[in-house]
Amino acid sequence: MSPLYDSHCHLDAEAFDADRGQVLARARAAGVTRQLVPAVDRASWDTIAALCAADPGLRPAWGLHPMYLARHQPAHLDELADWLASRRPAAVGEFGLDYFVEGLDPEAQRLYFRRQLELAREFDLPVVLHARRAVDEVIAALRRVGGLRGVVHSWSGSEEQARQLFALGFCLGIGGPVTYERARRLRRTVAAMPADCLLLETDAPDQPDAGRRGQRNEPGFLPTVLETVAALRGEPVERVAETTTANALRLFG
Repeated sequence: MSPLYDSHCHLDAEAFDADRGQVLARARAAGVTRQLVPAVDRASWDTIAALCAADPGLRPAWGLHPMYLARHQPAHLDELADWLASRRPAAVGEFGLDYFVEGLDPEAQRLYFRRQLELAREFDLPVVLHARRAVDEVIAALRRVGGLRGVVHSWSGSEEQARQLFALGFCLGIGGPVTYERARRLRRTVAAMPADCLLLETDAPDQPDAGRRGQRNEPGFLPTVLETVAALRGEPVERVAETTTANALRLFG
């Protein structure tokens, strides 16, 4: 089978501290040869840089995630600009807007969100976006800033919102949630979406597939997502593997 690209995997997470090398080995054995490792806060950039320097199959993304708002400082945006200039990553991310988690100040989120969009445009880098109960606002911001490309990861929006993102040239990241039969809207979107906008992801250690609910997720479990996506689309597994890997390589280099 064609090699797979896990387009969103938090390999730096504490959940992998005890067996990170084995997790990577299992991923490679499962055919997952490349992974994008997105940051969530300033402290994670150094860890991710070291991980990616040690394994040619790992690519970094630097960013400031809205769920970790309490850890961010405006100065980190200036540092981000320096990092993008001096250590060019595969993408800017993970960042975005989250109106689901209580206690995250919307205005503060918007400040970090807008500036990171501007930096991505300035440095001509793709974006890895988090959008929870905020998809319309994210789409409006992408239109306003313009000149952007990237992925909205862990897609959970409507079919109409998905169409608007496709029109902007954006991809959707599809992971474990698509394996749940109750995810009917998501499954309809995946079945009908343009092939060149489809990326596979695990979001490991979070969002395991339906057969592993409650367990730690791993990049080596990506073939389960692949098989579900192929079945929903009525396409051979090999074709979906080839297409999604080509999409990730086109986006992230």
